[in-house]
Amino acid sequence: MISATRLEAAAAAVTVLSDQPEVTNWALRYFGPWWNATSVDASGVPADDVVTARVDRAGYEAITCLVRDGRPTEAVEYAKYPLLAARDGEDVIAMSPDEVIAYRSTPSTGRVVLVGAEAQPLALAAARLAREAIRGQLLRDGWAVLHSSAVVRPDDGATLLTFGDKGAGKTTTALLLASHGWQLLANDRVLIRPTGERDVEVVPWPSAAALGLGLLHSLGWDAIAREHLRAGGTFHPTQHPDVTEALLARDHTPLWDSKGKERKVQVFPDQFPDLFDVPLATGGRAAGVLFPQVDVNSTPDIIDVARTLGDGDFMSGPTEDRYPDVFGLAQGVDGGGKASARAEVVSRLAALPHRAVRLSHDVSADAAVLGKVANTV
Repeated sequence: MISATRLEAAAAAVTVLSDQPEVTNWALRYFGPWWNATSVDASGVPADDVVTARVDRAGYEAITCLVRDGRPTEAVEYAKYPLLAARDGEDVIAMSPDEVIAYRSTPSTGRVVLVGAEAQPLALAAARLAREAIRGQLLRDGWAVLHSSAVVRPDDGATLLTFGDKGAGKTTTALLLASHGWQLLANDRVLIRPTGERDVEVVPWPSAAALGLGLLHSLGWDAIAREHLRAGGTFHPTQHPDVTEALLARDHTPLWDSKGKERKVQVFPDQFPDLFDVPLATGGRAAGVLFPQVDVNSTPDIIDVARTLGDGDFMSGPTEDRYPDVFGLAQGVDGGGKASARAEVVSRLAALPHRAVRLSHDVSADAAVLGKVANTV
């Protein structure tokens, strides 16, 4: 029996189909209210903009043979996995040996087929591709993707966008404000579009949030996470087992992989309200821009920093390191948005209040400073 989950964000829509309920249930949970995910009747699904995932080992082998039959190939890293892609007529075909998943994408229709050996890897991959299909539609419709966290004031939809390099405090800023009266829209990236004469519309980019063990502890959430695990709960399956063990052992010392990247707790979107009492927002309008920086040896405060937005603040080029458009879902549009859309976003955001703050590891003091800044938006 085929099941289906429909996703809608702004004017974009994609349906996930599968012979495995685990796949469509995953999309239903993962995108939830952020992208208006609903179960629908598979028999009534439109032909275009569909992601179909099947457990089919023979189908995986067939596409793998096509990729390896001597045609030109491109080796890329996609969602942290090695991927080998090629062309078969107008279609893009690809294989991910580590996941045991093969792909066939028809960019002209927005249809993508995934075949693999197991349901759970297929569920994760189908969700990624559905999200990329939504992004592709929105990029072609004049949206852009910012490398930013975002929170929304519930009474008027005012959205505060936070920018900075890795480690600058984007996630910390968003979670502290979302714990003090604001709603969480995004922890790492947002979809954004100029609308009307001056406004900038913002919608979420659903993803698992990576929270360092130290941040989880400073927020007072490690005990909640530990009890969740002890009760048989889980976090996102991309979470490394060492992180789970550290949580259970009450150890919040940062963990690092062989490349020097911190291993973090991977939190599902729906776990923010369910576990940590952090409400989610489904949209807003940009009202202010914030630039945090972390200095553990200083007192949190509002500071003067001359900072403007540039290409590096959009999820394109060197900034986009996880989801290159291998499958042609954006049909040639840059992953951060059309140049005209990015330029207009920068222009409109430049007219909004800009604030910079220095944060420490004193959560109470950080929250007080951020609350003071937020009140000026």
